[in-house]
Amino acid sequence: MIPVTPSPEPATFHAKVRQPGRSAIDELVGRQPKLNRPGPKRKKIANQEREIPAEAFPPYWREALPEMLIAYEHRCAYLAMYIHHATGNPTVDHVIPKSYDWRHVYEWANYRLCAAIINSKKGALLTFVDPFAIDVGWFTLNLNTFCVERGSAAPRAEWSRIEATIPLLNQRLCIKEREEYANRYRLGPYAGGIDLTYLEIRAPFIASELRRQKQLVRGDV
Repeated sequence: MIPVTPSPEPATFHAKVRQPGRSAIDELVGRQPKLNRPGPKRKKIANQEREIPAEAFPPYWREALPEMLIAYEHRCAYLAMYIHHATGNPTVDHVIPKSYDWRHVYEWANYRLCAAIINSKKGALLTFVDPFAIDVGWFTLNLNTFCVERGSAAPRAEWSRIEATIPLLNQRLCIKEREEYANRYRLGPYAGGIDLTYLEIRAPFIASELRRQKQLVRGDV
């Protein structure tokens, strides 16, 4: 896991996500919606926005996925690995969960590009580290087991959140994919593997750990 730099909100986000989302919230609390849309009117299900169940918010955030994939180069914010087009199943993670604060449900700044394997386990918890709020060295990679571990640079105040995040990153398939990336790099492009440039694009955390631990090969620096 490495720091992720937030990308600016796309010009289309307000019209595609925020406006229809806020209009849907109006309907869900019994107000007149600000936007007209096809189909039947949504039923009132709450007296106040904070009473709307998380599962009742229409998933307009999915409309932001194409822009998120471009902005974050198809990499999961938590795994720092490429999410493949057909099999990777990219999702939008709400850092502040929908069940905690309705005001952030349709906000770009609250979204993280996330592989489904991570999002499905993360759930509506606030105990995990935010990739936008970490620093270099908070996480390291054990190159024998390919498990993510707490780094020596991690501040003690964040240890509990880091320790809660690590099992999320060390699911069996995540470990296997890290191992495959490292092995393909060690194999090299002339033997059917990959070079360092490709690894840095597809799995920058692995590349940075190989460099830090002086495990680069073929004269790479």
